[in-house]
Amino acid sequence: MSKKHKTYTTEFKAEAIKLIEANQGNVSETARQLSISMQTLSNWNTKAKAGTLAGTKQYSPDLNALLEENKKLKQQLKIAEMEREF
Repeated sequence: MSKKHKTYTTEFKAEAIKLIEANQGNVSETARQLSISMQTLSNWNTKAKAGTLAGTKQYSPDLNALLEENKKLKQQLKIAEMEREF
């Protein structure tokens, strides 16, 4: 018996990518929220960053680098704020 292949709309994929960004790049948490496979969502995210996923904006290499830097800086800020509380 074969498994049915689930298909998702372009709009759903685009919203999933936006949700990843809202979750600060956390693909596993976003996949849990949407009840879809983490691998599927990761594939969409990779394609979106490469600009090959329909319905999503194309990232320029410069923008992608800035987004990664922003993510790292937010993590560092969070750690610094936690250390300051103690």
